[in-house]
Amino acid sequence: MMTPTLPGYNVECVGDDIAWMKFDSEGVLRAINPENGFFGVAPGTAMSTNPNAMNTIFSNTIFTNVASTSDGGVYWEGMEEPNINNVITTDWLGKLWSKQSGKPAAHQNSRFCTPAIQCPIIDPCWEDPQGVPISAILFGGRRPKGVPLVYEARNWSHGVFIGAAMRSEATAAAEHKGKVIMHDPFAMRPFFGYNFGDYLKHWLSMEKRGRVPKVFHVNWFRKSADGKFLWPGFGDNSRVLDWIFRRVHEEDCYVDSPIGYLPSEGALDITGLQQSVDLKELFNVPNDFWQQEVNEIEQYFKTQVGEFLPKEVFNELTELKKRVNKL
Repeated sequence: MMTPTLPGYNVECVGDDIAWMKFDSEGVLRAINPENGFFGVAPGTAMSTNPNAMNTIFSNTIFTNVASTSDGGVYWEGMEEPNINNVITTDWLGKLWSKQSGKPAAHQNSRFCTPAIQCPIIDPCWEDPQGVPISAILFGGRRPKGVPLVYEARNWSHGVFIGAAMRSEATAAAEHKGKVIMHDPFAMRPFFGYNFGDYLKHWLSMEKRGRVPKVFHVNWFRKSADGKFLWPGFGDNSRVLDWIFRRVHEEDCYVDSPIGYLPSEGALDITGLQQSVDLKELFNVPNDFWQQEVNEIEQYFKTQVGEFLPKEVFNELTELKKRVNKL
């Protein structure tokens, strides 16, 4: 539901969660949204961060475990301050709440459930049974250290490896507590319904059935040494999508790195960015971090996939290890 800050771009939304993908008769990969609505995490959603979501949930919406206000509204962390004009706020546990309460008003995994058709930027084709064409697949997780803002897979098998090797800091939606980095292949870890090795083989087989899209990995959450986000995120993520679009059209705007293709110098359009960014740090690929990352991925594949790991994925891991060792 992005509101792009880069001039000339408009964003339309097909879905916010699940994509069912298949090739059409001409070999084009297409996707549909099988859901009728959005089921989103409430805390952090606000007019300043996601105005399209806020406008979507204005009516016909179910809220769970959020705070309520005496004027008939709802409240959660990140929203505009509710305690004005004598409005009384009741927290998700049914107790009176104020900023001085010392505890959150809403549960950290509180939710809203709302019809997708209410989204102000819903794509006109969002219910088209033929689906919409897929030009790029973006994998990503919350990585505070070591992982660049964006990088591109060299080919399809490398892209499948990137998806299989995904790791992410646990969120409120996960069962883990605290800031632990979890293995979360394809952002699907809780949802695998069959052998992970067979799942990887299925992804690899797509290359034989049609024209596969380019694969990218994004990380909006890298932090500086003092714990501040290096990238502003939200609408400014359109700047990363701009580079991805140009790569989809084979523009020569990249440099090679041990982990994949990075934007070349000046390729990321930061014109009009409201805050200064350290591009060198955003795209740094530190040797010690990636040595450890490779070891973690290798151990995960051994324990969780074992003999079922496809040779193509094993080969990608081996090649990554070689490249990282040369850093």
